[in-house]
Amino acid sequence: MTIHKEGYKILTVLLIILALVNIGLQYLFPQHSQLLSIVLAISTLIYILILQFFRSPKRTVEINEKFIIAPADGKVVVIEEVVETEFLKDNRRQVSIFMSPINVHINRNPISGIVSYFKYHAGKYLVAWHPKSSTENERTTMVIQTTQGESILLRQIAGALAKRIVWYCKEGMEVKQGEEFGFIKFGSRVDLFLPLDAKINVKIGQKTKGGKTIIAELN
Repeated sequence: MTIHKEGYKILTVLLIILALVNIGLQYLFPQHSQLLSIVLAISTLIYILILQFFRSPKRTVEINEKFIIAPADGKVVVIEEVVETEFLKDNRRQVSIFMSPINVHINRNPISGIVSYFKYHAGKYLVAWHPKSSTENERTTMVIQTTQGESILLRQIAGALAKRIVWYCKEGMEVKQGEEFGFIKFGSRVDLFLPLDAKINVKIGQKTKGGKTIIAELN
């Protein structure tokens, strides 16, 4: 298990702050050993919790141009037919994955292809399961055009806790299935907008593993 690059700065700053707090308390209250032990235990717990947010497990991805694989670890919270109004402007099957604070927060390309559209949207920070979070929250929208001519729209969505979306892609870039395209710090939600004739392989409430779980199969 390694630590993702997005966590280096946060973890370093946090370590310094917690170290200074504990050293300062030892200097100010050297006789209060019980208090010092409690603060040290709390500091250690906080650091471990933040540390696990940025874990980066190694995963082997089996490339398959017919499969749409999970872009994130989490739980399937939405499977429904919707009208995608930003770019595709047609009926799509939306599959949404909620990322809790304890999930791995790396986002991966669900399929290989060319990024035909990318846009960042500033917005609100509604809770990730709010129906309007997909269109009103801070978010990014990316469309990958496959070698078969299919367009798959993918959306990173910030939530009430996750207020920092990171992306590593741009229009015209060639992307490979399973590779990282972004990171949502402290979790939130990722939406997929798939063709209506795609065979959905997941159910509401099912847990997903980024780069591994097969969300759908293209015809």
